[in-house]
Amino acid sequence: MLAIIGGSGLYQLEGLAVEAQHEVTTPFGTPSSIITEGVYRNQRILFLARHGAGHRFLPHEVNYRANIFALKTLGARQVLALSAAGSLREEIRPGELALTAQYFDHTRGKRDYSFFGEGVSAHVSSAYPTCPALSADVSDAAARIKQPLHTAKTYACVEGPRLGTRAESFFLRDSARCDLVGMTNVPEVFLAREAQMAYCTLCLVTDYDCWMDDPQEHVSVDKFFATYQDTLTKAQAVLTELLKAPFRPTPDAVRHALTSAVLTADDTLSDTQKAWLGVLRA
Repeated sequence: MLAIIGGSGLYQLEGLAVEAQHEVTTPFGTPSSIITEGVYRNQRILFLARHGAGHRFLPHEVNYRANIFALKTLGARQVLALSAAGSLREEIRPGELALTAQYFDHTRGKRDYSFFGEGVSAHVSSAYPTCPALSADVSDAAARIKQPLHTAKTYACVEGPRLGTRAESFFLRDSARCDLVGMTNVPEVFLAREAQMAYCTLCLVTDYDCWMDDPQEHVSVDKFFATYQDTLTKAQAVLTELLKAPFRPTPDAVRHALTSAVLTADDTLSDTQKAWLGVLRA
C-alpha cells in the first residue's frame, strides 16, 4: 500500500474517500497526526500530515520515527513524501516539481535519526536513499500527463525553523552542490530505508531560497503560500496518474535492506526489541 506524507500546507488529501482514522501508538512515541486510510482514485492509500493538523510541529519537533513506524504497521510499503522546497538552481523555477535522488544532511542533531541503538545495533546503507522503482513510477506518471518534472536532484535538509542566510545558501549551492533545500526529509528518508520501505520525495518548489541577488526572489512565508497552492495542484495531478498503473516491484536492496545490516544477535534481544524489529523486517 502507498502512504502519502503531506508537508507544509497539505494537512488533508482532497478527493480521499475516508474509510478509517487510525490513532497509532508506537514504541517510538506518537505520530504527528491521526493517519487516514481511504480510497483515492480507486486505490487504497494512507495519508499522514507530517506537521500535524493545523501545522503544530516545527521540522525538528516532528516524530519521524513514529510516523514511519506507524505507516509500516498499517501496511504501507511505499512512501511518497510531498515536500515544499527552495530552489538552488535558476533552471528549477518556483511553481515547478522536482524528484530527488540524493540528500545532504545539514541538520544539527536535534532529531532521532535511527530506529536502532539502546541495545540493538545496525548499519543500513544509504548510498542510494530513494527507491529507483518508485521514482521511475512517479516520473512516468508525470510524463503521461505531460507535467514537467525535474529528476535526480539533490536535496539539502537544514535544521530550521529559521530561514537560511545567504552564506548558507551559497554553501549548499556551490560547495555541497545541492539543487533543493528543505527542512524535513532527513531523517525521514533514512528511517524509511531502515523500515525497508520504498521512498521518494516529490518537491513542490516554492522559491529561490536566498542565493539570488534580487531580494524580491528570496524566500518568505508570503512567497511560499503564493506559489504553493498552484504547485500542489500539479502534484495531485501526478499522484492521480501514478495510481492508475501498477507499481514496479521494489528492488531487493530496498525491500531487504536489513538482511545483513543488523549486528545484534536475535537471541540477545528482549521481547519488546524483537517485536519492533519484526515490524521493520516485515
